[in-house]
Amino acid sequence: MDQVLKMQWLSDLVAMLVGAFGLDVASQWGGTLHFFIYDTIKIVILLCVMIFIISYIQSYFPPERSKRILGRFKGIWGNIVGALLGTVTPFCACSSIPLFIAFTRAGLSLGVTFSFLISSPMVDIASIILIMSIFGPHVAAIYTIVGLVIAVVGGTIIQHLNMDDQVADFVRGEAVDAGQAEAMTKRERASYALGQTGETFKKVFPFILVGVAIGALIHNWIPQGIIEAVLGDGNPFAVVLATLIGAPVYADIFGTIPIAEALFGKGVGLGTILAFMMSVTVLSIPSLTMLSRVVKPKLLATFVGICIGGMIISGYLFNWLQPLFV
Repeated sequence: MDQVLKMQWLSDLVAMLVGAFGLDVASQWGGTLHFFIYDTIKIVILLCVMIFIISYIQSYFPPERSKRILGRFKGIWGNIVGALLGTVTPFCACSSIPLFIAFTRAGLSLGVTFSFLISSPMVDIASIILIMSIFGPHVAAIYTIVGLVIAVVGGTIIQHLNMDDQVADFVRGEAVDAGQAEAMTKRERASYALGQTGETFKKVFPFILVGVAIGALIHNWIPQGIIEAVLGDGNPFAVVLATLIGAPVYADIFGTIPIAEALFGKGVGLGTILAFMMSVTVLSIPSLTMLSRVVKPKLLATFVGICIGGMIISGYLFNWLQPLFV
């Protein structure tokens, strides 16, 4: 998981490169440079590999056949499958976007892909185990249930709003008709997949650079103390602030757990912490910047609104129920 999916080898290699220029990755400037290079390369690799694989497979399956195979899970069951699929893909929000493109191109419904897009950065098996080791099994269970519910409900709402026209045209790729799919050689399929990968890369790469640059600055230059100062238990708007403050902080779930542990130790409400963790992992500015290239403003605003609403409601609910759990 660490070496293949998270590309820890790449992180170590970039750290050595940064160190060769006399910069310490633990420093602000060194950490910023490391973050920018590592995340950019990681996301580009993931994007190109996933789009190539999906496009190659898609060459065997015209749209009608793909939809027939993948359409076996109907209604809310499809959203549940999408959300559960997200739990076994330990990616940050930015890294989940290439998979979102790939799944959309493969013929999955918009609601299912958004259930995945919400669940993937928020909940995964490794993070659940880590949360359990720090906060206990009850908190880990609460976090997982809330994350999956938001993912399923969010995807279901988006599906019922019939917003398929709000996805950028290039995301769906160039369709292969049934006759062409049968006649293509393996070399032609590889050529088709390379073409689709190149087109997607050219359209998305500038936004990857902008998103990761913003994330690198935020990740290394916003003091943790500022975050902790405004989320105290005595503030009735702490959940709302936690959700809104969490959005600009670019990190995966593993990066938020130390902050969450510190907040919990200072008496911050459980619901406030859950809302903060979810906001950080799903609604970071870098990921929304990249997502804005993939979907149109109406769908992007709907996605953000659903996520923020679900996080705030869950936060206040679990602050109210906290005496039962802690």
